[in-house]
Amino acid sequence: MGEAGPQVGDDMTVEVALSVMAGARSGHLLVRDDDGRCTGLLTEAQLVAVRDGSAYTDRVRLREIAGDRGPFTSPLATMAEAEHSMRRRRVGALPVVDEHGCALGVLTLAP
Repeated sequence: MGEAGPQVGDDMTVEVALSVMAGARSGHLLVRDDDGRCTGLLTEAQLVAVRDGSAYTDRVRLREIAGDRGPFTSPLATMAEAEHSMRRRRVGALPVVDEHGCALGVLTLAP
């Protein structure tokens, strides 16, 4: 499991989030709400798709595109369970969150 990586507030705009991602040299950002709970993980591809979409404005906030909470995994899950979940959901990265919803790290699939 890697470190949680860059975490940003869900009130951040897409452009600022892309800048943070580039500065951190990361392929993803963990998004958190006002209480510090992880609300999702966004990839550069997802953010670029939103930015390039016809409905995009420079006022679009991450909370508007992050969707529902998840998918996440628990620190108590086995690696096999987490890998199965990632492959089933077709995600390359999965946030690990504690019982309070705070991100502890990110699991990624090997290429």
